[in-house]
Amino acid sequence: MAFADRLAFARKQKKIKQSDLGKTIGTSGDIIGKYERGENVPSIEVATKIADALGVTLDYLVKDGEYEQIDNDTLKKLKAIQELDNDTKSHIFATIDAFIKAAKLKNIAAL
Repeated sequence: MAFADRLAFARKQKKIKQSDLGKTIGTSGDIIGKYERGENVPSIEVATKIADALGVTLDYLVKDGEYEQIDNDTLKKLKAIQELDNDTKSHIFATIDAFIKAAKLKNIAAL
């Protein structure tokens, strides 16, 4: 998926109009439309503003990768966990693992 497609997808997921996104980052909705159609490519500074406004990472918008769909909130939380001591991280991961297992079991039971 190209930058244009990711931009359009992320904007639509957030239910933001092109004009509103344009205003948020200091440009027009017409320019956002050109980015989404692949007619123009934003500078890295503008792409960063777009990513911030949509709550996605710049990586998500500009490249394919394993972690391309991690939103900014999740990324911030992962970075905060990374800064903790190993014992605390171990407890947090055990809790997360339990919630993931419970959610998977719930999904299986719903089938």
